[in-house]
Amino acid sequence: MSVDAPSKRAMCGRCLRAQSSCICSWIRPLAPAAQVLILQHPLEVAQAKGSGRLLHLSLAGSVLAHGEQFDEEVLRDLLFGGDLRPVLLYPETPGQPASTVPDLSAPERLRLVILDATWRKSRKMLHLNPLLQALPRLPLIDPPASQYRIRKAHRMDQLSTLEAACHALAQLESEHAKYLPLLQAFDGFVAQQSSYIPTVTDYRA
Repeated sequence: MSVDAPSKRAMCGRCLRAQSSCICSWIRPLAPAAQVLILQHPLEVAQAKGSGRLLHLSLAGSVLAHGEQFDEEVLRDLLFGGDLRPVLLYPETPGQPASTVPDLSAPERLRLVILDATWRKSRKMLHLNPLLQALPRLPLIDPPASQYRIRKAHRMDQLSTLEAACHALAQLESEHAKYLPLLQAFDGFVAQQSSYIPTVTDYRA
């Protein structure tokens, strides 16, 4: 008696997840004033609880690139191509010289650079890529508590990639209501992922 090999799970070509766990229903198309560049750590690519791809699919004109240590010329082109001024969404790092305060008066001329990684891995990405270290930084002002309950954080103000990006863009544009639909959809995404997880043991470092 022959036994058929198990068939591969049907995949969604848009969100790149199994169709049974597709997240496309949570996409909320938005057009940010600044261009968004998401540098995604390789460990986040297949991370079901990660929010980077949902962010990318929702933000028009955003760019998603994978890597930990990038080729310098490739990274330079990602950061500085197109005559936009890159600014890194990241707090100042203890022990590092304070970065130049960026001119935020014209967000349409900015490229908002976001590291999609755990805190520990994002620090490693900074260490391995001097071009990122040298960028002016945009810290969040009074961020709200995260609703990202599927991945534990050490502090209440440690947000998911999607939450941080939405609050940063709202901060740049002074348009907080604009990003509420995506933040509200994110709650649904979190609830969907929670239904697959019997216990939460993952940590953002």
